[in-house]
Order: sequence, then C-alpha cells, then structure tokens
Amino acid sequence: MKFTLKDYQADAVRDALVNLRKANRYWHSETDKTAFSLTAVTGAGKTVMAAAAFEALFHGNDEFDFDADPTAVIIWFSDDPSLNEQTRFRLMESSDRINHSDMVVVENTFNRPKFEPGKIYFLNTQKLGKNSLLVRGYDQAELEAKAGALFPETRPDLRAYTIWDTIQNTVDDPDLTLYLVLDEAHRGVGNTNKEKGTIVQRLINGFGGVPGIPVVWGISATVERFNQSIEKAVKRTKLPDVIVDASKVQESGLIKDMILLDIPDDVGDFDTVLVRRAADKLKECSILWSEYTRHQVDAETVIPLMVLQVPNTPDHNEIGRALETIFDRYSELPTNSVAHVFGDHTTQRFGDRDVPYIEPQRVQDSTWVRVLIAKDAISTGWDCPRAEVMISFRAASDKTHITQLLGRMVRSPLARRVPGHERLNSVDCLLPRFNKKTVESVVEALMSGDDTLPATPGRILVNPLEMLPNLEVEDVVWNKFQSLPSQTRPQRGAKPAKRLTALAQELADDGLLEGAGSKAHAVLHNALDDFRLKFEDKIKVKRDSVMTVDGRTVVADMKGKNKTFNQFWEEADMAVIDDAYRRAARVFTPDVSRTYVEHLARQVTSVEEDPEGFLEAIVEARVTVAGLGLVTEIQDYFDDKAKTLVQGWLQDFWTKIKCLSDDRKESYRQIIEMSEEPQDIELVKPEAKFEMTRAMHGDKEYALPMWKQHLLCDEYGNFPSELNDWERRVIEKESSRPRFLFWYRNPQTPGQSSLGIAYQDAKQHKIMRPDFIFFAEEGGQVVADIVDPHGLHLADALPKLQGLAVYAQAHAGSYRRIESIAEVKGKLRVLDMTDTNVREAVKEGQDATSIFLSSLADDY
Repeated sequence: MKFTLKDYQADAVRDALVNLRKANRYWHSETDKTAFSLTAVTGAGKTVMAAAAFEALFHGNDEFDFDADPTAVIIWFSDDPSLNEQTRFRLMESSDRINHSDMVVVENTFNRPKFEPGKIYFLNTQKLGKNSLLVRGYDQAELEAKAGALFPETRPDLRAYTIWDTIQNTVDDPDLTLYLVLDEAHRGVGNTNKEKGTIVQRLINGFGGVPGIPVVWGISATVERFNQSIEKAVKRTKLPDVIVDASKVQESGLIKDMILLDIPDDVGDFDTVLVRRAADKLKECSILWSEYTRHQVDAETVIPLMVLQVPNTPDHNEIGRALETIFDRYSELPTNSVAHVFGDHTTQRFGDRDVPYIEPQRVQDSTWVRVLIAKDAISTGWDCPRAEVMISFRAASDKTHITQLLGRMVRSPLARRVPGHERLNSVDCLLPRFNKKTVESVVEALMSGDDTLPATPGRILVNPLEMLPNLEVEDVVWNKFQSLPSQTRPQRGAKPAKRLTALAQELADDGLLEGAGSKAHAVLHNALDDFRLKFEDKIKVKRDSVMTVDGRTVVADMKGKNKTFNQFWEEADMAVIDDAYRRAARVFTPDVSRTYVEHLARQVTSVEEDPEGFLEAIVEARVTVAGLGLVTEIQDYFDDKAKTLVQGWLQDFWTKIKCLSDDRKESYRQIIEMSEEPQDIELVKPEAKFEMTRAMHGDKEYALPMWKQHLLCDEYGNFPSELNDWERRVIEKESSRPRFLFWYRNPQTPGQSSLGIAYQDAKQHKIMRPDFIFFAEEGGQVVADIVDPHGLHLADALPKLQGLAVYAQAHAGSYRRIESIAEVKGKLRVLDMTDTNVREAVKEGQDATSIFLSSLADDY
C-alpha cells in the first residue's frame, strides 16, 4: 500500500480478510454462498480499505497473516459509472501492487467466456439493463429453443457471450472464485429503482440458470437495506459484518469536526441574501486557507469550492441570477470558474453564462472550478474534499438522503485536522428549503446514534456563533493550557519496530537525522546479536527444528560440498525455510528481517568476493532468523529495544519537530499514536470554536445561558452553554474560589484542543474527555484543575474512573487537583485522584457507587 492504514482501517481490513478466507473455504469445500457488509462513515476511507483487502487477496499479506488467493476474481459494482471511475482512480492511488492493467472497465464491447483471475472488473447498473448490448439476447426460453440450431451460441450483434454467460462460466469454473463488491450497497437493494433492485438481486440470487455470485461484500455508510436483502437471499450464509467505529474515524482527522447548518426562516427560491451569504463564506474560507498555507512550509494548497444545489427542473435564468450575485459579492472569482454535473453532459446556459459540464470524479483535481452547479449528484456517492460551502435550493425530507448529502461534505481537504482552527475543520451548509424542525430532528437522531441512518460523527450545529480566544486571557494561562498532557488511544497490534522504521523515515526526510533508517536497523541488529549470544543454546535447538521435517535433516554442513548452490538446495527444502522465515518476519517486521539476514551474511562473506557463497550465507542467515523467531523471549526483548529507541529519538528531536509545519507535525503525531499503550501529546491552543446560541425544546426556541471567564468567548465576553444541574453547580463553586482565573469546557469531540484520557472497557481502549478544566493563581503561578462531573448510571462509569486514576498517577504533577464528582443519594460527592489511597481503591473497586459512598469521598 502507498498509504499507511489508520488503525481502524487495519482492523477493518483484517476482519474483512477473515471473512474472505472463510467465504473461499465455504464455497470450494461445501459450495456454500456467503455475504457480509462493511459499514463506515463517509470519509472513513472505504476505498483505501478495499484496496488493502484486494492487495492481500491477490498477493497475500504477512502483516494480516493472509495467503494470496490465486483463484480470485472481483466484480466492483455500483449504479454510477462516474463513481466507478473515481473508485478505479483511488484504487490505483492507494495501492502499489494493483496497477492499471489489473482493473478492467466492462464496456459494451466486452465479450469473453470467463473473467480472469487477479483482476477487478467494474460494472454498473446501466451496463446490465435490459437494453444494454452486454445482455442482449439473454433470454432463457429463446436459448433453449435454439439448442438444436446450427450456431446456438451466436447472440445478436455476433456476440458469443453475454455478460451473464461470462458470470455463469466464471462461477462454474472450480479454479476461479468470483467475489462481488457492491459499492454504496444501500442504493442497489432499496425500493427506489425497480430495475436496479432486480439487477442486484439477480447478481446475488442468480436467475434463469445463471447462479448467484458465490461471495458478496456490501460496502456502505448505512447497510441496513443490504443486510435485510441478504437475510431474504436464497441459501446464502451471513458472515459477521465489519463495522468501523465512527469515533475512531473522527479521531483520525480524515473528516471535518463540524457541520455548520445555516437554516433561515421564510426564504424564497434562490434568495439573494442567502446566495450573498454563501459567497461571503466561500470568500472567507478561501482567505483563511490561503493564510494558513502561507504560514506552512510545503503545505498543500487548498482551493475551496462552493456547491450550488438546484432542483431537478431548475429555472436556468434563476441560476444565472444566483451566479451574478455570487460574482458581484466575490469579485475576485475568475469568470470561467463555474461548472455543472447535470446528467445530460452538455454545456448549459444560465442567464448570460455558458457553463461547461465536468465529470464528477474530475472536480476535486480541477481547481479552476470554484462554483459547482449540481442536482442530486452531490448526494450519490462521489465526493470532493475541497467543497467547503454548499447552498441547496432543493427540498429534502428523507433522513437517509439528508445524511448522505451532509456526508458528502465532511472530508478534510488535507486528510488531517488543522490544529486548533475549528473554522478550517468545519464545513458550511446553507439549507433554505429544508424545514428547520425536520433537520433538527435528523441532527438529534444522528447525535443519539440512530443506527438506521448513515453515521455522521462530530458536531452538527444549526445557526452557530463563532467563539474566539478571550482577550483577557494572558499568555501564561495559555502556556499552562498547552502544557497539559492529553493521551492517545492505544492501537491494537501496533508493532514497535514498524513504529521505529516510520519515525526513522520521517526524521531522515526532514533532515533531522541523516541515515536514520540505517542507524535504527544497526541498533536492532546489535540487539539481536546480543540476544543470540545470551540464548545461543536455545536458538540452536530452534534452528535445528526449522531444518528438520518428518524426521529428515533438510540441510547438513555446507563445507566440503562440491555441488553448486542450485544443486544443493532442493525446492522442498527452500519452501520449508521460507515458511519458517516468514513466520519470524512477523516478529521482527519484514524490513528488519531482511536487513538482519544481510547483516549476518556479510559476517561470513561478501557478494563481491564470493557471489555463490554469499547466496548460501543468505539462506543460512534466514534459517538463523527463523530460529530466533521461535524463541519465546525474543518478542518482548525486541519490542523493548525498538520502544526505547523511539522514545529516545522523540525526546532528542522534539524541540525541532515542534518547529515543523503542521503537515509534518501530523506525521509525527501519527507515529506517536502507533503504540499499544497510551501516549502523551500536547494540547493545542484553540483559535476558533463554534457554539450554538439557541436551542429547541418541543416547538419552542430559546436562548442558551451565557457564561463569563471562559477561555473562548464572543465579542461581549460570553460563552453559550446549556449545563445540567451538576455542571452548573460545579461552575458556580469553582468560579467563586479564591484566585480563580478562567475555565474551559473540554470538547467532547476529538481534536488537538480537547484533553483526552485513555481507559479500557470490555478489553477495548477508548478515550474519555473530562468536562471542565479550571485555571487559578497560586503562589505566583498558574495552576490547573480537572473537575469532572461523573454519571454513575452508565455502564462505563467504573472503567472511566479507573482511567482517570491511572492518568492522575502519571500526571498529578501537572495539576493542583484532579477530581471526579458524582451525585449519590441526593448529594454531590467528590474523589480526589491525587490521593494515593483513592487511586488504589478505584483500581481495585467493583463498582463506582460504593467508592463515592465510602469515606474516601467528601461532600462537594
């Protein structure tokens, strides 16, 4: 892969490959057909995950312990040719082992008896429609009637094989395994398009003598319809669904933190005021991106785009007037910066402007397009990360449609979060034709985790107000804020050696440590040499076990042999060695294993002096590495050496790393997160934050309470926040303490300005975010307090409390107080996590309530 997978992507690929392995076995041993789904929020990188799975399917993958399937054939199916084209491009962009020739767009001229293994075939609904040349002549009754004809196989247009023939022949071939991947799977199995639904059902269930495709993999942001369809499928085993945790996607920074919805009351069609507001937002974000890029070294330039969404039967003159309004308001826009993605693919005239058509998949890279006119294409699967503003004059009431529409807009243009800058981590959607109550009900359903909708993580705010840093807050307070240690969520299966290799690559690329990769490998080689001396006898036993198969010694002493290299090593012997070496490479990583083999071989001879002897030494070294990998103690020893070097280098170079651009710092932040233990990272000062100022209760709208002395505020020094009774009492008490300075409502969504604390619940690592941080002056210094009102009614109350205790033990020196508060029997009780006895009781506790009731807690 060209990209390093995020941890949630690697987990999803691993789970998908487990299913694909089972599916292959079920089909070839029992002829059982199978299906499963992958569901992930829009922007999670579903195509990247698919690319990694396809690479492993075609070529194998040691990291995932997956052997290649030489019989594999993939059909990628969607209902949109442009979506297929975008997918094909992304697969090539993501994979370094899937090339152009491995991907075949099935055109009407396609005419083959079978699909070829090792290839991905792109099909769409239109290609399988009843009028398509690919299927013409496929009528079962007609074929049976022609059975005795002179040329029974000939179809209309002299076609020997329809696409259905090709599918049938491929399924019937025992040396092939056909996998069907349904992209945007929810759209092919609903009730909205009868022909489309029939085609997908035929692919799944078969029809008229054509068997159903053996393995079906549905991919979508919402797979409810797909799963319901599979439950009704004929004789098909349902494998476990692969579900990507939306919170992990949000943590990654691949998608925006916030969707800002602007829903005014009582507007007309193509309201001029709203169009001006959209133009202002486009201009504002263009300026902000330009300023941000100017202050970043080698940063990718973001050219923001506005989407103008119009009804299916728009008035071209009204669109023309809207365009005139946009250009009047944003005069710096080039006159030829408008395009459309209407279905008829021709130049359209809007008012006095001729606007060209552009293929949807080309919009992202066509930076000359600054205003894109669309109908419903924007909500049907393709996306454009630089779309920063959308104004829609379409009415919408369907929940799935609304959330799919919002989901199209959430990809981060830099594929990362902009530290501390919520404005650049947000997207603006002006929805004048959307009923406010309907949208707010959708938002409420999304935020409460309605699993019938495509998950949309992060915050969705209706008509919010921007909060900026409070001008009364002095630098000494912000310095204290930025010194507070936040934590990363541990990653399952993170390998220290892989983390070290990644760090070495970044340090070398940034010129911070010349030859960092060689230096890292040299340290690990020396560590393995030391281990070999210490455990020489044990390694010899393991080495001999590698060389013995069925009681036969595979390789004897090399000296005195008069055979050539190729004569000496039998093919079976090499297969045994290679298999044992590959297992060991999973311990040391393939890269370190390869360089260590070369290191060992060079101690015997050199390729320049004795090429054949060097090859023999390489094989002997591979046997040694295979034996090393079988020693029980090696994994912990090796991992500890890699961890130590990573921590040392991060400490040595951190001052210089902090001076790099945000893009480069993000690379190091990701490396820090590549660990099975929580890692400390610094907070970033927030430069802007959006907050709601009004809320709905039933049919009534009301203003939110305003609070003073928050680190962020509006122009009047106010911060809007609706607090429950516990939270209000905490704010009032803490702000009345002597020498209180300011407070901070810690965001509950991921971001570099949100303090996170790792905890473990049901063997899963998660992140809690304490509610409040308070700042005060004590002894001439600024001190910080964590005060976290803690609900005991939730199942994760104790795990979160234990996570806070572990954090307090490691970081008590960074705070004056770390307190957890809960209401028990009508009283607020507080636990002081800086107290050793409290922490021990929490770690050993069986439930949170009894700890708050004990003498270790005080009344708050």
